[in-house]
Amino acid sequence: MEYTHNDEYSLLLSKEHRIQTGCGSVSVIVYGDHDKPALITYPDLALNYMSCFQGLFFCPEAASLLLHNFCIYHISPPGHELGAASICSDNYVPSAEDLADQIVEVLNYFGLGAVMCMGVTAGAYILTLFAMKYRERVVGLILVSPLCKAPSWTEWFYNKVMSNLLHFYGMCGLLKECLLQRYFSKDVRGNVEVPESEIVQACRTLLDERKKTNVLRFLHAINQRPDITEGLPRLKCRTLIFVGDSSPFHSEALHMTSKLDRRFSALVEVQACGSMVTEEQPHAMLIPMEYFFMGYGLYRPSHFSDSPRSPLSPSCISPELLSPESMGLKLKPIKTRVSLEV
Repeated sequence: MEYTHNDEYSLLLSKEHRIQTGCGSVSVIVYGDHDKPALITYPDLALNYMSCFQGLFFCPEAASLLLHNFCIYHISPPGHELGAASICSDNYVPSAEDLADQIVEVLNYFGLGAVMCMGVTAGAYILTLFAMKYRERVVGLILVSPLCKAPSWTEWFYNKVMSNLLHFYGMCGLLKECLLQRYFSKDVRGNVEVPESEIVQACRTLLDERKKTNVLRFLHAINQRPDITEGLPRLKCRTLIFVGDSSPFHSEALHMTSKLDRRFSALVEVQACGSMVTEEQPHAMLIPMEYFFMGYGLYRPSHFSDSPRSPLSPSCISPELLSPESMGLKLKPIKTRVSLEV
């Protein structure tokens, strides 16, 4: 899809907050009405909200659903925000658990209670870990191509190659190719006969802004992440998982789904899509998210006139809500090349 201008999203008043936490400064971009329930986002490695969630929020139907119901808090991993300077190499390098703890400090800064969470791959891992440690602060998880196991030997080695490239060459062409393979399917990355899509071109440009030291720190945290599989069955907040069938982390998402309580979780596999469904095929997320939010009493603007002002409450969700039958979708797989009617 093209990165076209979306009036409802871009005209909202937004403000960047720089928050000092126990493991360094973190940038949070806030969009929307602070009186509405909070939705926090966390991007994948080397990305921020512009490169990881812009496609979803520039999709008019998804934007109207999300922005009507939530105030959006885009959290960037330390040093991944737009215009970030290099973090001093002598500074403490936070672990994945430190980054999860940092989210609590962000919520406390804004005076937020329980929130909805949306994360992509590494960001999905951080938010899942956060939800496991601070259950009372999370009412729901929307996870895109999530991680839950410790890195496999293959991923660990691949991450070490990227670490070496970053260390010696910075954000070089080869490293960007490695990252783009992590994010996108072959269809949009292009080849000698087909040019790469606009979303890949835009992401490539945004990657140029990342400072190598900052990306190395996040990569180190993710490559040292512990396996959190054992704690997944005790995760009682509602969880909606999206994964592209061309994602390098497809099998990991299936494994995670198999460990979650089926009464509280649902999986949407998206055909011909890589890890970053939010950018590559954001329309595939619309209907599942709409049904997911219905259980919290939240709807698209055309469905009701009163703006939601009360905190989200998961107690009103019936266990059957997220079943394929109730959603009216064939969740495995969902064909998203055809425009979805809503």
